Amino acid sequence: STPKPSSAASDVYKRQEFYFDFLGFSGDWEHRFGDNFPVYLQVRRSSLILHLSEHHGDATPGSAIFIPIDDIDSLHAELLAKDYKNAKPGVQDLPWGRMMDITDPFGNHLRFCQQAKG
Repeated sequence: STPKPSSAASDVYKRQEFYFDFLGFSGDWEHRFGDNFPVYLQVRRSSLILHLSEHHGDATPGSAIFIPIDDIDSLHAELLAKDYKNAKPGVQDLPWGRMMDITDPFGNHLRFCQQAKG
């Protein structure tokens, strides 16, 4: 039988698949204190920069980040065209704007928001 990847290898694959392949980020840099240590990395999509950390205590799993965006419809169409099996995001019309909430493989919410012009 084929050995199953370790959870660390599985996490790297999930992160790559979600942030890079699906959302279109690229990696700027990553840091580890040594082998078998958690990673801390910076990813970028155009002018949007996120710091992702596996370090215990850096954030609470299930955190949410609000990401302002100018053209939510274009991003929405781009993501749906990728047909990613783990996310089929929709856009909600809210009193203050339009929002697309996408949950990453680790339970965190990325809330892409196009605020209403008022």
